[in-house]
Amino acid sequence: MDAVSLQFSGLEWLATAVLALDRQRRVCYINPAGENLLATSSGVVLGLSLETLFPHATQLHTALDYAQAKNASFTEHELLLQTGETPLQLSATFTAVETDAFSYLIEFQAMNQQLRVMRDEQRLLQQQANRELVRNLAHEIKNPLGGIRGAAQLLEHELPLDTREYTRVIIHEADRLQSLMDRLLTPHRLPHIGPLNIHEVLERVRSVTLAETPRGLSIRRDYDVSIPDVVGDREQLIQVVLNIVRNAAQALKNQGDIVLRTRVVRQVTLAMKRYPMAVQVQIMDNGPGIPEAIRERIFFPLVSGREGGSGLGLTLAQTFIQQHHGTIEVESRPGRTVFSVLLPLGHQTVLN
Repeated sequence: MDAVSLQFSGLEWLATAVLALDRQRRVCYINPAGENLLATSSGVVLGLSLETLFPHATQLHTALDYAQAKNASFTEHELLLQTGETPLQLSATFTAVETDAFSYLIEFQAMNQQLRVMRDEQRLLQQQANRELVRNLAHEIKNPLGGIRGAAQLLEHELPLDTREYTRVIIHEADRLQSLMDRLLTPHRLPHIGPLNIHEVLERVRSVTLAETPRGLSIRRDYDVSIPDVVGDREQLIQVVLNIVRNAAQALKNQGDIVLRTRVVRQVTLAMKRYPMAVQVQIMDNGPGIPEAIRERIFFPLVSGREGGSGLGLTLAQTFIQQHHGTIEVESRPGRTVFSVLLPLGHQTVLN
């Protein structure tokens, strides 16, 4: 056994994933637990730089810099790493050391499942509180809005013809606000549920979007045609996908690629309930990405990354998906934005 093998011999049996790096931050060792966690092999990653192995992982490199500067171990409790199509949520400990075999040691552990459940529950409660606040505000605004519009109509008949344009502006803006309030209150109507083919939903959205946009936009399909029917409200699910695809088209300025992808995933937890199977619908685009300033709030009401946007499309999408006991999440960076919708497969009751 050579000197390098002796240095790492005790790490082979650990359940914790361990990655060792040399001074240039190239991988010089990965233990079996690390191969399993990252779904790779030592033959693939040995000699790769950390930047090559985890591109765009700014949080990872910052944590390693901090450990090096302090010459001490540093733990990052919520680290998101993109190693393939599915991101990993990890806790990681970074240690700067000096040995003949390596200079840095990184220990990865999958986030505690209970912590993830608690975070999901907290996020769900926050979303419910946001929706209730907006709903109450919408109700409070609707009544005086009707009075303002009615008064403007009466005033229009009392004013000279050359000044009526001002009352028309008031009426037009009142109608616009009324439409906004109606959209805020729409999600609370009862859905109409039944079995449906998710690909029919996607094809409807695809055809509508292509009819609305110039030829510079490409919408490609990557379907698993063996997926069985889901139970849900067809019009609501069309609206969900349409809102996301339209946002993508606008971000691309109708010049780029959108991919609609479907897969079956197994043993997933949705809304704190375990399901044996779910359908995953992904809407991917190669646009500029969601601005970092609003990325964490993109599903909040009235938050929009587009000038003139109402900030309601993704809020409505999230509400509809939650009524279907599903989840909707987004990962975004320049050149790649992915909205992932998960819906349980099998018969379930859709909540109001």
